[in-house]
Amino acid sequence: MEFSQENKVVQLCVKGMELEGLGQLTEASILFNKAWDIAANDFEKFTAAHYVARHQKSILDKLDWDQVALNHALNINNEAVKETLPSLYLNIGKCYEDLNDFDNAKKYYRLASAVTKFLPNDGYGNMIKAGINNGLARVM
Repeated sequence: MEFSQENKVVQLCVKGMELEGLGQLTEASILFNKAWDIAANDFEKFTAAHYVARHQKSILDKLDWDQVALNHALNINNEAVKETLPSLYLNIGKCYEDLNDFDNAKKYYRLASAVTKFLPNDGYGNMIKAGINNGLARVM
């Protein structure tokens, strides 16, 4: 999986993240949706859907977009995508938790926990692991 700066979807998502950092959330959301509109393969759709999910107003809409991102990620035949799975499962688990569907929350937090071996051993990996552990503690 390669996040090439030549890829138009990646370019739009990078620009959207920059706008998020500046607090320009509406403008960022527009770029993420544009990225989704032009996404042509599972990698591009996974990438765009992940960012579109972050800007949903309702938990159900966020859950739908997180599930879209996960489904496309699972279709990518590349070992590198495995690093994203814990975060995707964590996001879905949190949506279910927020919907008070604790059985599904547990299911997705456990799925996230099962693939933490693919996380990098750094601050990002530690943050995702902590999120998974905290989620499991809340729903057990």
